[in-house]
Amino acid sequence: MKRLLLFFAAAALAFAADITGTWTFDVETDMGSGSPTFTFKQDGENLTGTYKGQLGEAPIKGKVTRDKVEFSFEISPTGEKMTVVYSGKLSGGNAIQGSVDYGGGQ
Repeated sequence: MKRLLLFFAAAALAFAADITGTWTFDVETDMGSGSPTFTFKQDGENLTGTYKGQLGEAPIKGKVTRDKVEFSFEISPTGEKMTVVYSGKLSGGNAIQGSVDYGGGQ
């Protein structure tokens, strides 16, 4: 399993990477913390996969451009549709550091 630290923005090496596989993220926000699991499949820059966590389960789509990763999914945990967007940078090939936006509330 690989880990994501979302509470620090950090510089990363610029390199092309394939993040295909299962990742466990450590998420810390003002709304609380959690450890969702993402299963990614990367084809060139295109990223697809699945989110599983406290908000349920949802398909994801996104992009990997050199060391930058951005992906999103839509979920309706309270009946209202919400788009969750993760963005970050690869660090050392086995970690991603960045941020998450829960439909405008971080």
